[in-house]
Amino acid sequence: MNEPFNFESLVSFCGQTHEAMQRQAARSVNISLVVRNWLFGWYMVEYQQNGADRAEYGERFIDALSKKLNDSGIKGCSTTNLRHFRAFFQQYAEIRQTLSGELFNMHVINGLEIQQTVSGESASEMPSRISPAFQELTSTFKLSWSHYVVLLSIDNPAERSFYEIEAAENSWSVRELERQIGSSLYERLALSRDKNEIKRLAREGQVVETAADLIKNPLVLEFLALEERAAYSEAELETAIIDQLEQFLLELGKGFLFEARQKRFTFDNDHYYVDLVFYNRLLRCYVLLDLKRDKLTHQDLGQMQMYVNHFDRHVKTADEAPTIGIVLCHRKNDALVELTLPEDANIYASKYQLYLPSKEELQQQLESITRQLEDEL
Repeated sequence: MNEPFNFESLVSFCGQTHEAMQRQAARSVNISLVVRNWLFGWYMVEYQQNGADRAEYGERFIDALSKKLNDSGIKGCSTTNLRHFRAFFQQYAEIRQTLSGELFNMHVINGLEIQQTVSGESASEMPSRISPAFQELTSTFKLSWSHYVVLLSIDNPAERSFYEIEAAENSWSVRELERQIGSSLYERLALSRDKNEIKRLAREGQVVETAADLIKNPLVLEFLALEERAAYSEAELETAIIDQLEQFLLELGKGFLFEARQKRFTFDNDHYYVDLVFYNRLLRCYVLLDLKRDKLTHQDLGQMQMYVNHFDRHVKTADEAPTIGIVLCHRKNDALVELTLPEDANIYASKYQLYLPSKEELQQQLESITRQLEDEL
């Protein structure tokens, strides 16, 4: 230790360790709850398929099970929750195939009590069989039960897989997960990419390897609470972004760090100002953002090219990647961008909007691209 280990240090270390262990314990309890609920869902599906007396309960099955479990002191087993458990297992049923060995061989489910008959094993002996599989399951699930309840609302398996990966990797709260789903992050990223990369989103989430991987189209800024009107200025937009910087960084995506607002540099005795300067630690490069209140022009792109050139020549170090320029505008013309910029330009134009996009509209566009992709295979 560089500093003397005094009494205050002792208190501090104990406090920090206690908080860290509490967080770990809370996470362990949450994951255990997720595993329990998945197993409950499995039992319910097995019972409905193979239960000897399932006809006796019929449509009352969920109600009867809920009452029985609640009466026995097992919490969180309302009829709504039990339906969630069943749906959870059904959406993640493939996990069962990856479990080592034979967890359960349930021939007979008598009433609501599971019996193991293959090797004479009784219900009281089943916990020893659950333990190895439980450990495998705890390493499979990465999120809290509340996160999975939100994910259950997504029908598209590819989209659900994307949000699950992103929520785990970025430690999204439930509220942030809901916001990203509500803002159609999956569709916006997919529509901003080459159609051959769409499937990768479902397998790996958002992978940041090139400048193009940072782009979303549109960027959704509903959290700024600005009205959709022509009266506010670019300065007002910039101020609103700074006021909600944490939310804006989350919307930008992975690896962004904020450096400066209205960064000044001088050329030929003229002063120029870059609206917002960020650094992306994943790509190890500067990212310059210029805000345009309305329609994108070729002059805006030319100005950004000058900004990028300045940073590449006078700011970035030799071991850093080339600077990225993003012009954020309310309206853009793709043909204008293509005509103005060379193919190897590290400059991008992206739309922003101050309201949540129509998920149905974005899904239709994405489905059209996906069908084209499938037709080509």
